[in-house]
Amino acid sequence: MGSLGRCLASLVFLATPAMAEDFDPASLDLATLIECRVDVPTYNGFALWLAGEPGAVDRLGWKEVPSGNPFLRQYQLPAPVHVFGRETTTIVFTATGPMAVLDGIVAPDLARQLSIPATVSTPDKFLGEKVVAESTEDTGGVSLATRITLNVSTVESHPGKTLAGCSYALDVK
Repeated sequence: MGSLGRCLASLVFLATPAMAEDFDPASLDLATLIECRVDVPTYNGFALWLAGEPGAVDRLGWKEVPSGNPFLRQYQLPAPVHVFGRETTTIVFTATGPMAVLDGIVAPDLARQLSIPATVSTPDKFLGEKVVAESTEDTGGVSLATRITLNVSTVESHPGKTLAGCSYALDVK
């Protein structure tokens, strides 16, 4: 498994191979993934396909570029994606989901526009998170907790940029 696979591994540990086999790359709507408009199984199916399918990045026309951050996998898109009323041709993946790399708006302003409360707001760092969906399902003595959050942040590796996107988390208790 490549570096993208390791980056996404924390998300897809419960995904079955069938989820990846069911994913059709022609159906990809990247904006819905970034804006938290899909559920965890839908995202996991995509993430498992992206991490496990040989040549998946090439099939999408994406080009991996250095992110300068060991926790982010960065891609240049062949065409802009429109998210949060803006467009970008650069995205990153965290361990839990995709984020758009945006120019022309500072993180606190975007967070306010999206009604995302700040958890850290200093001149050097911004982090904001809003829970979009949260649920727990108990099945046979196992509890599955699902949490989808919309995030806005800044990172040192991307000066002058705002990262905005979604975190899809599934926790087994």
